[in-house]
Amino acid sequence: MARVNISKSDSDEAVLKELGERLTQQRIAMRLSQADLAEQAGVGKRTVERIEAGESAQATTLIRLFRVLELLPALDALIPGESASPMALLHHRGKKPRRVRRQGGATREDGEASEWRWGESRADTE
Repeated sequence: MARVNISKSDSDEAVLKELGERLTQQRIAMRLSQADLAEQAGVGKRTVERIEAGESAQATTLIRLFRVLELLPALDALIPGESASPMALLHHRGKKPRRVRRQGGATREDGEASEWRWGESRADTE
């Protein structure tokens, strides 16, 4: 069976169904029954059945299954540990940003941008 690419336009249900199918194929390739996978992962057989059927699951349950199915390296590739680009590090003087500010600055209730100046309290600009 050909694998379907997951795209951002897919519904959550479609992504879960595809994930379940891929986990099923990996389990079968490793010659594990649902009961064997459940036992090794420390979850119930019914939980494995539901996940393979495309139902929702807790993240810790998926991690346990990924570990048994030797898929944890795929998670590492999914969300890289170091994401700051060299230009971003240069812009922030070698330090990684720790938060994100809103784009465009502050706005008043009427939607107009408000400009804050040194020496003014926030109440003075409203």
